[in-house]
Amino acid sequence: MQGTVTMYSTTWCGYCRRLKSQMDREGITYNEINIEQDPESAAFVEKANGGNQTVPTVLVVPTQGGSEVVMTNPSLAQVKQALGA
Repeated sequence: MQGTVTMYSTTWCGYCRRLKSQMDREGITYNEINIEQDPESAAFVEKANGGNQTVPTVLVVPTQGGSEVVMTNPSLAQVKQALGA
């Protein structure tokens, strides 16, 4: 799997913890940004979610062509698909 995965999350989000553990188990590396500590990231999440700070919001940028994908509360399968797996 090739690409960059960025997960926008919070410390209290159970869905974020679940997706992180699944990606860890599958060997998918990701950058995690806590939107409660980064106002610019919070603004990105709001823009992607109709004004809501819904997490996890995941940004996938494939390295081999394709366009970036922004997903809200995706499944592991959706993340893998966005990476071209």
